[in-house]
Amino acid sequence: MKEVHLTARPVANPLLVLREEFDDWAILFDPDTGEGHGLNPVAVYVYKRLDGRHTLQEILVALRNECEDVPEEAEKDVCDFIGELTQKGYVGYESSPG
Repeated sequence: MKEVHLTARPVANPLLVLREEFDDWAILFDPDTGEGHGLNPVAVYVYKRLDGRHTLQEILVALRNECEDVPEEAEKDVCDFIGELTQKGYVGYESSPG
C-alpha cells in the first residue's frame, strides 16, 4: 500500500455516494462497480473532510479536538484508511499546475 503523508490533501472521488444511516454509520457506494463499504462514525468523519482543502494532519487535529478518547494509533489508522481508499480509487490528490 502506498504511504500516505500527513501533509497530503486528499480528495474524495465525487462519483461515490455516501449514504449515512441513523446511527452515524454510513455506506460508501461505488455506482460503477456496485460495491458498497461500511464506514464507522470515525471513518465518516474523516471521509467528509476529504475535500482537497484539509491536510491529514488538520483532520487529525480536528478529530482530537472534537472527539473524546482518541487513541494514539489514530494517526496510523487514518493513514491506513486513506491508503486503502486511494488503492480502490475512492480518493485521489489534486495536482498543482506546473
